Order: sequence, then C-alpha cells, then structure tokens
Amino acid sequence: MSDGRTTRAEAVREQRRAEILDAALQVFAEKGYHGTAVSDVVKAAGVARGTFYSYFDSKDAIFLELLDGLLQTLRDSVSGVERGPEAATTEAQLRQIVAGVLTTAKNNRPLTRIIFREAVGLDATVDDRLTQFYGELGMYLGAALTLGASVGMTRSVVDTEVAATCILGSLRAVVQRYIVASDADLDVGALAAAVVDFNLRGLMPAR
Repeated sequence: MSDGRTTRAEAVREQRRAEILDAALQVFAEKGYHGTAVSDVVKAAGVARGTFYSYFDSKDAIFLELLDGLLQTLRDSVSGVERGPEAATTEAQLRQIVAGVLTTAKNNRPLTRIIFREAVGLDATVDDRLTQFYGELGMYLGAALTLGASVGMTRSVVDTEVAATCILGSLRAVVQRYIVASDADLDVGALAAAVVDFNLRGLMPAR
C-alpha cells in the first residue's frame, strides 16, 4: 500500500511538473522570455507560487529545462553517419541530418522561436548548451563530408570543418526564414534537399 501511494504521488508530481513546463512555454511564446515573470507562469499553470518553487528555482531554471528537452529531441532526430556497403549515400545521409533538424524545429516552433530570438547571449549556461549542440551537429556533418571524400563524392581537398560550418550556417538561416519568421507549412524533405544540394554543388551549372 505504501509503495502504491508513493508511485501515485510521484506520478501526480511528474504530471504537475509537465503542466508547469507546458504553461511556461505558452507564456514564453506569447510574451517572450524577457517579458515573462514567474507570476505569469504561476497564473497560466493554475498553481500557487509556492508550488512553482517546489519544482523550479527560477524562471531561468524552467527555461533551461525546456531548452535541454528540445536539444535532446534534436540529438535524437540526428542519426550517426553510417558506413559500409549497405549505407546510404553521403548526400542522402546529409539530407537525413538536415531534415531531422528541420522537422524537430518545425514541430517545436514556439520554443525554436524563443531560442533564435532571445536565447543567444541570455547567460553563460544557455550559451554553453547551444555551443555544445551546434558543435555536435557540426561533427555529424563533418563526418558525412569525410565519408563523401573517401568514396570520391566530395573533393578531398576541401576543409571538412569549414564546409560543415557553412552547411550549419545555411541550415540555421533556413530555420530562421522558414520556421522562426513564418507560420507557413513547409515540405521538410524538399527544403533539406535544397540546403544539401546548394552546399554540395553551389550555383554553377553541371559540366
């Protein structure tokens, strides 16, 4: 009986925590991070102020948890680079990486907008989280380019770190234009293909 009560209490606590997170995201999306106060989150969640502080130390803490959740979802959406005879082509793997990021950003538009508009430079912890994630994503892109060079698909003389940085930069610009600054639906597959095609082939006609 004691174990059952404990389990139910933990489930209720986790549900309440999730409700506060959801309410915070809605308020952040409406008012922006800087325009949101703890009292706004408390009101939206329908909880007492003391209840909020039993879960989160501050507005910063709840934002970091939302950010960590999105970054983990992004990591989960990006598969590692595969090698071997059964592996997809380098171009296909690059498209898969880019499409994974675009899909996650599209499915989490409110938080993506907050991150692009307000998170950079917010504080050292947020900057470290974002820098680490972009570094990991650049590593995946670089690995795919290295694989491409090894099979003759991309030029081996190209600096893969610089090339990966360029792809990452164009991807961030596409997210800003088509997801952060727009409410329109988008064809993620086509957009990912365009990003990869441009970075692999540029604007010059095929010879």
